[in-house]
Amino acid sequence: MGSPGLMKRLGRLLTEDLETLDDDRIERACRVAGGQRAKDCRRGDEAVLMGELRSVQTCTRSALRQQSGTRGGGVVAELFDGSDTVLLKWLGRSRIPGIEPGRRITVRGRVATVDGMKIIYNPYYELHSTQE
Repeated sequence: MGSPGLMKRLGRLLTEDLETLDDDRIERACRVAGGQRAKDCRRGDEAVLMGELRSVQTCTRSALRQQSGTRGGGVVAELFDGSDTVLLKWLGRSRIPGIEPGRRITVRGRVATVDGMKIIYNPYYELHSTQE
């Protein structure tokens, strides 16, 4: 018969919610690669986060000004690392090649909060290979 660990993992795969399993997979991959957990980041922290982009949208100058009181258009992406979501906002950009939903990315920047949501403005970023 199989090992107890294998049976436990198999039972979990058969009974647990697919979204929860996906969240665990993303979080595990981020930790192995050395990223911080988004849920542990606080306002003012310099963070290095790794995860998947869940959504990406382009904001016009007027929409961005209404959302955050910031001037200039930009690209807004939702980064999910398995533990929490952080918004990434690149101001003054209309498009960023490679920044698209489902893409794995590492970002570095200072964490801010707006209306309780964690945000990193103009983060440094590194796109991961689509083969991973």
